[in-house]
Amino acid sequence: MTVRNKRIFEQVAARLQKFGIERDWKQCRTKYKNLKHEYKSIKNAQDSGNTSKSMKFFNELDAILGHNTGEQSSKSDNEEGERPTEWIEAKTEKDSLGIPGDAGEEDSVSNMSEDLQVTHIEKVSDTVLPDKFNEDKSVSNLLEELGATHIKEEEDIGLEIPEDKEGFINFSPEDLDSTHIKKETIDIDDDSISTTSEDISGPSVVKQITGTDNLIPLDEAQNHFKVITVHDTGAGKHWSDNEVRALINIWSDEKIQQMLEGATRNKEIFEEIARRLMKFGIDRDWKQCRTKYKNLKYEYRALQKENDHLGNPRRKMRFYDEVDCIFRRQPLVASSWGCESSNLISESVGDIITNTGPWGIKRKASDESSPGPLKKSASEKAVVQFQRSLTDRMHTVTEGKKALLERLCKQEETQDISRTQLYGDPPAIKQVPAALAGAGAMAPVATELKLGKKINEGKTKEVYELPDLAGCVLMQSKDQITAGNAARKDHMEGKAAISNTTTSCVFQLLHESGIKTAFVRKHGDTAFIAAQCEMIPIEWVCRRIATGSFLKRNPGVKEGYKFYPPKIEMFYKDDAANDPQWSEEQLIEAKFCFAGLTIGQTEVDIMAHSTQAIFEILEKSWLPQNCTLVDMKIEFGVNITTKEIVLADVIDNDSWRLWPSGDRSQQKDKQSYRDLKEVTPEALQMVKRNFEWVAERVELLLKTKSHGRVVVLMGSSSDLGHCEKIKKACANFGIPCELRVTSAHKGPDETLRIKAEYEGDGIPTVFVAVAGRSNGLGPVLSGNTSYPVVNCPPLSADWGSQDVWSSLRLPSGLGCPTILSPEGAAQFAAQIFGLSNHLVWAKLRSSMLNTWISLKQADKKLRECAL
Repeated sequence: MTVRNKRIFEQVAARLQKFGIERDWKQCRTKYKNLKHEYKSIKNAQDSGNTSKSMKFFNELDAILGHNTGEQSSKSDNEEGERPTEWIEAKTEKDSLGIPGDAGEEDSVSNMSEDLQVTHIEKVSDTVLPDKFNEDKSVSNLLEELGATHIKEEEDIGLEIPEDKEGFINFSPEDLDSTHIKKETIDIDDDSISTTSEDISGPSVVKQITGTDNLIPLDEAQNHFKVITVHDTGAGKHWSDNEVRALINIWSDEKIQQMLEGATRNKEIFEEIARRLMKFGIDRDWKQCRTKYKNLKYEYRALQKENDHLGNPRRKMRFYDEVDCIFRRQPLVASSWGCESSNLISESVGDIITNTGPWGIKRKASDESSPGPLKKSASEKAVVQFQRSLTDRMHTVTEGKKALLERLCKQEETQDISRTQLYGDPPAIKQVPAALAGAGAMAPVATELKLGKKINEGKTKEVYELPDLAGCVLMQSKDQITAGNAARKDHMEGKAAISNTTTSCVFQLLHESGIKTAFVRKHGDTAFIAAQCEMIPIEWVCRRIATGSFLKRNPGVKEGYKFYPPKIEMFYKDDAANDPQWSEEQLIEAKFCFAGLTIGQTEVDIMAHSTQAIFEILEKSWLPQNCTLVDMKIEFGVNITTKEIVLADVIDNDSWRLWPSGDRSQQKDKQSYRDLKEVTPEALQMVKRNFEWVAERVELLLKTKSHGRVVVLMGSSSDLGHCEKIKKACANFGIPCELRVTSAHKGPDETLRIKAEYEGDGIPTVFVAVAGRSNGLGPVLSGNTSYPVVNCPPLSADWGSQDVWSSLRLPSGLGCPTILSPEGAAQFAAQIFGLSNHLVWAKLRSSMLNTWISLKQADKKLRECAL
């Protein structure tokens, strides 16, 4: 492009800013070219006798460009030969292909891109506009000169989608005194065409919605919009159903709702939401999360009001029921999460979602048979239809704030994404009786569920269908204790509540660690909701210490023998045969198939490795309580929805041996019941006290007395992006992270002062030094503190191979490792804190397991393809 051309549009942008309209010069140029191109197309068509074609602001543009049309058309042949070759080629390509940025298609898309606060107003006469349109003659003349200016297309014009809105008119507020304005929040779904931020503050633009004559005066529109580009929001990356389900699940959390309602600047809130999504494996930044949240909120309110006003309940949106539960003070309804919601919003714009275009924008195509006066593209017509439907819905807005749900369990923020569709309180389950008053952990949700038929009944629990919660069941515990395959069986009042508390805390810990389980949430004092699974009839036993039946089956082994690594055994569930021990080969040859998944070598290996990891996580978690986890048994099932193996059934005080201080005589598990020579009321009370002791302390597994933090010191703010990756990875391990800027070369005194600041408060700290070129930051820190220091230099492509030696080759007496990956540096810090923090250690151990499982499954798929 020419310098002259750029400066002209910089002047245009500067003048727009005087009216509170924030547009850069590129956006102004793009809008100018779009309007001019569309005008010429319409003008040529009208000159050829086709009067059916029209466009917005044709009369205004004709007043500017109309006097040149005749001259330009008569001289076009001569001028074509005089124009630069590249201009002719660019023009020909533009006219023939109609790429975005031409023929108004870009305008159609950009008119839908305001995920911001929009104002709805009464209709204003069009006669106001022409007289005022050319009020600023100098700008008009400048733009007119561009008709003969060579404008070179930028290579990235498709990527930079302008948020231009039709209706940027120079007029005074007095012309619109009679306009009645109603304000409402409108957020257009960024899945398809959203390209802007949702910031409420900042300068605004005048907006006219396609298909209407409604205008917003500049003085009323100010301070409502802040327009930014697609690169700022990350829009255009389609949200999958699972991603939206995870977002809704996090939104329903009581703490998140309180933060959203009480904050005016909510960047930190959506950073927290993005962090929680990352635990599901969903990589979304805070702006994308905020955009999607506001889109869902607006679309729900618009449709709700339309349904109430028009009496048309068939008009629905995706995830309408789930969002409706949040706004109506009801628990989440997840019954439709496994399938498409009926009658999606896309009905208003067409049911066909086209492939992603060359610039990464999702477009929706309208019905090809839809008649129209203009030969617009399918996506453009779809956008126009959608805008018109939105205009119809903008009459009123439902007022009021979101209500808080009943206290949701903390495990929701770390659920695996494959099971997030199941997380949510169902609409109605019969409240189970409260048998453990004052249970502190995971307070039950005080709602009722509608129970279906009984699916199964065991010695200590019952399993019920949940008709209103597809893919879920209710696990109801009994006040019953058994031993020897129910050879001994007694009623123990309160055991159901004790067992339910224990199971809920254990599964919550495993969820937060990253272990895949069937557990959804605690419901009431004696029941919990779980994903429905087809159970694999194998009890997996993991032992650290030899005791119990192992000694009988292996004579000669002394009690107390320790297994390194833990010993894994499996037993086939068959009460008649007294649960015989099976080998791995027997399980594989049985060729079990559950929920469509055949149990083969890969599945057996996954269950074996998962058993060991689960045992080690719980063993590590009990150590701060000075309790030794001796052994435990668990069961797996195949989730009928996700078709994957998950930890299922229960883990309570019947499932393990637990010895305080490693002393068998102090055992607190069910073995104390097995060892009774005679069951008396006094003996049962002793057993119950043991169970209560465990239920009280199991809540402490979710807490830790050990705290720590990572402090990232960067030599320059230009390294901020590199440091943000470290901070994000630390959040995945639940480790606080702070970022600071200091240079050991330019300000060594300040660097040492900052170091002393963090040493002085007594919180265990790992320093991460991020310095490019000659890294003096890490070595200086390492030589002046006893805290761990990690180098994580942001290497450049040109000098990286030389610069890295300043981090690797250090003076003697310094122990400062170098890790090039930001995520690796965070993981190294987590491994340090994991030595004393079982919650961090559990996340590391779970991450190791999940990585191993993913490799195992990838290998299986590869072999299946090869066969």
